[in-house]
Amino acid sequence: MRILVANDDGYLAPGLAALVEACSGLGEIDVVAPEQNASGTSNSLTLHRPLSVFTAANGFRYINGTPSDCVHVALTGLLPYRPDLIVSGINNGQNMGDDTLYSGTVAAAMEGYLFGVPAVAFSLAERGWAHLDQAAAVARRVIRSVIERPPVPGAWLLNVNIPGTADADRAPWQLTRLGRRHASEPVIRAQNPRGEPIYWIGAAGDAREAGPGTDFHAVTQGRVSLTPLQIDLTDHAGLPGWSGWAQSLGESA
Repeated sequence: MRILVANDDGYLAPGLAALVEACSGLGEIDVVAPEQNASGTSNSLTLHRPLSVFTAANGFRYINGTPSDCVHVALTGLLPYRPDLIVSGINNGQNMGDDTLYSGTVAAAMEGYLFGVPAVAFSLAERGWAHLDQAAAVARRVIRSVIERPPVPGAWLLNVNIPGTADADRAPWQLTRLGRRHASEPVIRAQNPRGEPIYWIGAAGDAREAGPGTDFHAVTQGRVSLTPLQIDLTDHAGLPGWSGWAQSLGESA
């Protein structure tokens, strides 16, 4: 078993070290992570400058790019083999609902999935790294479980959110779907030292679809949320309605 470990908080993040430790003894481990915190970079790839790979004193390799860069470079030239599993995290904060569209943690796992490699993204729901050891214990159980008993054939993508509690390692697991958030808070306007306006992106909106079955609900109830993800963004339910509209466009052309 060959395991590639990545994240979005950077190669010095405590969550990365905890995830590597969680993988210890489960396979051959390689780490390729961003040089700096790259939270919120989603699936972006660096296309307008070259990327450099460095090796830290502990053997972790890091890249001056995004989480997707790290996995992409690892899979397409850096590693001499194809990993059997990619794990990303443990993120400093939750990645639930709409967060998954922006998350670098999920993006790193998704990049592996796009290459046909099974992948898991791990996030600690509360920021600040409290109870990281318990979160790592959950991650180890999940990783061991998917190795010993793959959930579905072929490649798959799993998003795991772990409650930031002292008993998270004993918490029940729940298969969930993504919830939804309200729109983000307004930008925060400020001035730079020259008096010019600058803007900070506002905080994420509160959960608005967080009922039973969602990832938000599971974590609120103290459960570990397991959400299988996919890439297909097609509005399949809406296709019949769009069909008539598209046909009318063709007739009026």
